[in-house]
Amino acid sequence: MNHSNRRNFLKNVSLGSLAAISIPQIVSAAVVADKIKKVTIKKEGVILFQGDSITDVGRKRDAADPNNGQALGGGYPHLTAASLLLKRAGDNLKFYNKGISGNKVYQLAERWDTDCLQLKPDVLSILIGVNDFWHTLNGNYKGTSKVYRDDYDKLLDRTKQALPDLQLIIGEPFAVKGVKAVDEKWYPVFNEYRAAARELADKYKATFIPYQAIYDKAQQSAPAVYWTPDGVHPSVAGAQLMAEAWLQCIK
Repeated sequence: MNHSNRRNFLKNVSLGSLAAISIPQIVSAAVVADKIKKVTIKKEGVILFQGDSITDVGRKRDAADPNNGQALGGGYPHLTAASLLLKRAGDNLKFYNKGISGNKVYQLAERWDTDCLQLKPDVLSILIGVNDFWHTLNGNYKGTSKVYRDDYDKLLDRTKQALPDLQLIIGEPFAVKGVKAVDEKWYPVFNEYRAAARELADKYKATFIPYQAIYDKAQQSAPAVYWTPDGVHPSVAGAQLMAEAWLQCIK
């Protein structure tokens, strides 16, 4: 290998190494800044992901068994489960995804007994809120940030009463401004939904994942559209970004 080729080789290796560690660094910066309380996943633990299309990602809804690749969908729950099932092969962890595209908080509540309480999760991860705002823009939903907060509060209270030892993870609703669906009409009202989710995480002593800050920081290494093609739904890279955030919030 001549000197020129060697320099190019070393340069490429260096760039590749930086790319390989960029996502964990992006997430770590947001997690550390937010002083996130971490969740403990115990042996034999049941972990349930709940939410809307960002969680659903085409999952097969008639597959009831845990750790089923099709039932986990193609997004961050699948990536998260795969990582932990590999690292903790002897712990008999069970992962479920019950997110449904288009859902708002009141729709979670309508299916909560079957899709949450009966599964008796040890860890419940919820990401909900973008539709509670987004669907108001087309006139098909009349909710407000107060309705969102009140509905969510009732759902969390009901859940903790039924499952007092449950560990909660609440994901921050997020949107990436300037990408297709997300424009000036979203603000400042959408920020009220983000604030409500954080407030409820504090009230219920939940782990709060600051997805908005994570997506904002991610744009320092790649354009917004790289992480989400429409400003709301993650790309493959965006899903991995979210999975990394989730994994950094457990111990």
